[in-house]
Amino acid sequence: MNKDSAVLQGAFLMADKLCSPSSLSLIQKADWSRVGHVVLEALGEICRQDEVSRGPNPASESWKKKVVCVVWLKLLCREAEENADVAWRENPFFSLQNSLPEVSHAVLLELVKSTAAAGVFARFLLHLPHAQICTELERLVEHVRSHPTGEDDIRLFLEVWWELWKGRAEEKVGEEERIEKMFANQFARLSSSPSPQAAKRLKLDTPNSPDVLHILLHALKDMKDHISSADLCFQCLSISLDALYTSFLIDKDVVLTVKEKLDLWCKILRSREKNVEEMSPEIIREAQKDLRASHTPSEFQPCQMKLSEALKMITELAQFWQHSVIPTECDGSTPNYSAFQLEQSIQRVLTALEKASGVGTDDYRGDKDILRGLLKSASFPVLESSPEMSAKVAAIIITHHLEDYENLAVLFASETSWAEYAEHWLDCLEKNQAAFRQHGTLISLSSTLTSKLHSESTNVSQCRKLLKIIVDIFSTLTLEDKNKALAAMLRLSSRGFFGCSAPSALTDRFEQELNMAFNCIIQGAGGASAGASQGNLNTAASLVARVAFQNPEAALRSCCHSAVFNKGAFSLMAKILQQLPGLKEQRGRKDGEREKEGSDVVRGSSLLCRCLQDVIRTKSLSASEKEQFLKFLGLLMEPVTAAEREGKGERFLSPQEVVNTFVLPNLSATGLCSDDAQLSLQLLHTALSVDVHEAAPSPHWVLDCSPFPLLYTLAQLHNQTLRCWEQPPEGAVHIWSMDTKEQLSSVLTTLGQVVGAEVASAPSSWSRALFWLYNKMEELDWTVRLLLKPVWGQHFKIEVPASLLAVCDLPEQEWLGLDLPLYGQGTGLLAWMECCSISDSLQSTMLSRLTLDQHKPDHVNMFSKGLLVAVTQTLPWCSVSQWSRLLRALRELISSGCLHVPFSLEYVDYLPLLDLRRFSCELRLSVLLLRVQQLLCGSSCSDWLSADGWAHVGRLYAHAVRDMMNSLRARLPLPSSGALTASASTPAIRDSSPTFLPTTFKEARDSPLKSRDPQMEEEVVTAPSQEVLFVLSQLFCHVQHVQVMMPGGQCEALFLSSLEILSHYEAIMAAFPDSCTPLECDNTRHFFSTISDNLENQEMKAVLQQKIAQLVSSAA
Repeated sequence: MNKDSAVLQGAFLMADKLCSPSSLSLIQKADWSRVGHVVLEALGEICRQDEVSRGPNPASESWKKKVVCVVWLKLLCREAEENADVAWRENPFFSLQNSLPEVSHAVLLELVKSTAAAGVFARFLLHLPHAQICTELERLVEHVRSHPTGEDDIRLFLEVWWELWKGRAEEKVGEEERIEKMFANQFARLSSSPSPQAAKRLKLDTPNSPDVLHILLHALKDMKDHISSADLCFQCLSISLDALYTSFLIDKDVVLTVKEKLDLWCKILRSREKNVEEMSPEIIREAQKDLRASHTPSEFQPCQMKLSEALKMITELAQFWQHSVIPTECDGSTPNYSAFQLEQSIQRVLTALEKASGVGTDDYRGDKDILRGLLKSASFPVLESSPEMSAKVAAIIITHHLEDYENLAVLFASETSWAEYAEHWLDCLEKNQAAFRQHGTLISLSSTLTSKLHSESTNVSQCRKLLKIIVDIFSTLTLEDKNKALAAMLRLSSRGFFGCSAPSALTDRFEQELNMAFNCIIQGAGGASAGASQGNLNTAASLVARVAFQNPEAALRSCCHSAVFNKGAFSLMAKILQQLPGLKEQRGRKDGEREKEGSDVVRGSSLLCRCLQDVIRTKSLSASEKEQFLKFLGLLMEPVTAAEREGKGERFLSPQEVVNTFVLPNLSATGLCSDDAQLSLQLLHTALSVDVHEAAPSPHWVLDCSPFPLLYTLAQLHNQTLRCWEQPPEGAVHIWSMDTKEQLSSVLTTLGQVVGAEVASAPSSWSRALFWLYNKMEELDWTVRLLLKPVWGQHFKIEVPASLLAVCDLPEQEWLGLDLPLYGQGTGLLAWMECCSISDSLQSTMLSRLTLDQHKPDHVNMFSKGLLVAVTQTLPWCSVSQWSRLLRALRELISSGCLHVPFSLEYVDYLPLLDLRRFSCELRLSVLLLRVQQLLCGSSCSDWLSADGWAHVGRLYAHAVRDMMNSLRARLPLPSSGALTASASTPAIRDSSPTFLPTTFKEARDSPLKSRDPQMEEEVVTAPSQEVLFVLSQLFCHVQHVQVMMPGGQCEALFLSSLEILSHYEAIMAAFPDSCTPLECDNTRHFFSTISDNLENQEMKAVLQQKIAQLVSSAA
């Protein structure tokens, strides 16, 4: 036993002696005043209570609870006749409990009353079964009614009643909660385990035990004569009405808004406390408990008592006191807590009775009239809560995390009237930032700051401090909440806090933060580096989000500027924005500052698109900046899959928005005469490419971009590119290029396929637009209409020049011949070649439907000559993709024997016996292209093309040479260094395999050569590389001839092709040393030098001859 327990024991023993000749176990209520002071003084000494402190002393509360628990358990143990041998083992309070003398219930209840421990007593009661609660309440009632009955006894009764209705306190971890649980455990043990001596147990199953409410109301009725003050009358009526309301008139918690709760809390505090400046968290917590108890269904639901009976008893009490006490004692001028509570209770009950289902209009009329009359006669005080008090109470609740503090934080942030008390308001925000970490609360604070910035008298210091608090709170949010806050801010204003004329001190500081953020991001990413780690990316996204929340437009403008003008930064900026989808919010209206005459901001376009428009208009973009701009938009249009979105891909920018914003306004049929138009075409190509690997959406986004007018405009532009080599008028700028034509063809094809699929799925919906487009296309070249074949579907026949039908067997059900002025007799093969170049499907049709009798040599000869002319006419106007298709068609014709290209090897004086049949296609194609170039460079065609046209022809010829070189590389792959060393010592052998084997580097067919010496009968096997070297020599000669023939003779593409041929020639000689003898190598160098001597450009000639001089056989 410790010192405090010994003091308490001595006090009880002294009190017991003072009772002599009686004892504490026999004294009644009237005797407590004579002996109780000893116990109370000892308890005061133990608790060492601070009389100055307004709040409860934790040590005092703990000892109160401990003493009540020990005394009560002593009574229960005596009642259960507990065996001491069991108690000392199982009762944790046995030592103290056993040291005290026997006591009566009067001692327990007087101790509770004297120490103001009604709440402690009630919480212990709540741990007991219902029947035992009723038993203990009956003892309490009996004690209160026993002589003498004073108002302090009535108050004890009311306090216990109301504490029962408040229910158990919140779960606490500590000494007090431990004591309550031990009390409950000891009671359960005493009520369930009889002693070994067959002692009686506590009887809990009392049949027909009365309702708690029944006991309390009848007790109040019996005590009415002892109540003589209005305050106590109000308290009795208020508690009884609240008990009736929560027991009969509600079945679930009454929902109040946090603003309503705060208003009631403030009124309770104003009516209870004279000095509201000294409000403590504990006082506010009690006010919250009172309010919650009066709006929550009681856990003591009546089983016997009816609503009418309870209401009748309460109204009778009200009438009794109304005539005897209330008129003489009530003073409506002074705030009174009991009066306020009664007014609230009456209004709640009257409202509930009016709304109660099943209650007729005449039911309880008399009772309701009595309550209304009480409201009128009592002159209840009018209580108002000021904004200052509301702000202070809210701040205390938020600071100490009291009930509803999170919802109150939202209200605290949104009440602009509270912000007028700036010092306390900002202090609460600064100290309790964690309570405001919700995007909704943050937006409310932001609105408050915005209104402060808009006011006439702006306190810059306070605004700066509030801005910092808001931004710091934002920085601690999760990424998801940051995006919600960004989206909400964007809905409020695209310029955030700086949408109006904000103080320069704030704007200057923001500009510094903005610049510093992006400088850190760019430098941290290594400038051109786009491969930032995930951690760095998250940090960068947080930095951008922080400045974007303050001013979304400025942050996005900086993102766009960095993406376009900082080399390599486009990838990082795109990744950052993809982490911040809150900034992609669509705005259905233009900002007020943008609604001006001549504004071409697309209505409904996102803020990012508008910022990008502004950025690219600031100055003319270089080629690399345009490329970064295109890649930036391309990345933002790509769907991004986030883990938390369960695989659903989302885009920061939709292709539809990009097309509507950047493409449609800049494309016109007058021509691609501006950088904007060229860029727009590239953007359209990028937008159409982002969905290539995805399932097509239905309906496709293209349908929201005026697809048929767009198709017509693109077709007009493509039609104009067919005249790309025509000389522009004097003073005009040449605007057409083959790259533009290539891009237009690709875009038209892709867009046509998309629109065609939509038309096919709902033909009736698009028939009118389809006929409009088809009629418009009649004015354009027939090849342009063929590009849109997927759009026409089965609706129209394919219209081609009638001359094509003379060389192709095309079904009349699908094809229709037109009499076109430029396609007279003998132009069928020209039309056929043009069809082959348009698309792969058309090429396949042309090849399969070609009418040529190969059994008639004259037909084949005529076809070959006509095709030579057709290729000559088609080549200059082909794009690279079209030329690639023509090369495939020519190879097919040569391989099938339809196209006859005789060739002679006039470039060599000595030809070894090589098998060149497998290379016949490459050799014949090279000769054919040589003859095409001879025709083009001849006098009849030399004025067809401009300098750009000839350069393009050279590039196409170089493309064909590379194509043939790739074919040769595939037939004879070069060995690796290890394989090369092994092959140097391995003799070549004869092999009948039809293909080359790269692992052993054997030729499919080796040509035998007999030695020139008749004495030598040994057969020499030539290496397969000899044929490849020979073909390369032919290609080199052809390329050199073409370069010399072409006007200017300085085609860089052909020069590079010659160097590539020589490099590959040298590589084969090094890989296969036996492929060329030193003498043959010397002859080859001499021969190549002679050919290159014809070049006019001295620099090209010097480089080529230097390269030729390096051709040395490894066999030497």
